[in-house]
Amino acid sequence: MSRADDAVSRFLEGSSCAQAVTSVFAPDLGLTEEQALRVSAGFGGGMGQTGGVCGVVSAGIIVLGLRYGSGVAGDKEGRAKIYAVVAEFIDRFRERHGAIDCPALLGCDLSVPEERKRAREQNLTRDVCPEYVRDAVEILEDLL
Repeated sequence: MSRADDAVSRFLEGSSCAQAVTSVFAPDLGLTEEQALRVSAGFGGGMGQTGGVCGVVSAGIIVLGLRYGSGVAGDKEGRAKIYAVVAEFIDRFRERHGAIDCPALLGCDLSVPEERKRAREQNLTRDVCPEYVRDAVEILEDLL
């Protein structure tokens, strides 16, 4: 099974979109699966269902930070490198989908109770989000 297929499977089995993305990269980043699930737990639904950045985009930034981020405060060269690779990830995701925020991608704002209810009733996340999970993983594989 490809890493992208694994991530989609994890998402459909109950992980948040962010958890599905981070957890498939955990072994390569020196994390346990539990650590990956914990660090990305609050990012689903546009950052805790607040209508922010899509969880797969946030997860992608976590993965890139763990791979390319500097562990030294004040490392300007390291900061420039991680900012560049994060910008590339975001540009590629936006190129494919036209947006990086959850409401635009999902077609409803999960921060609004009525819209969250509609999303559940219409299975929007299960119908729409697997494509975003897959694409985020594929872009990350290319950048890593």
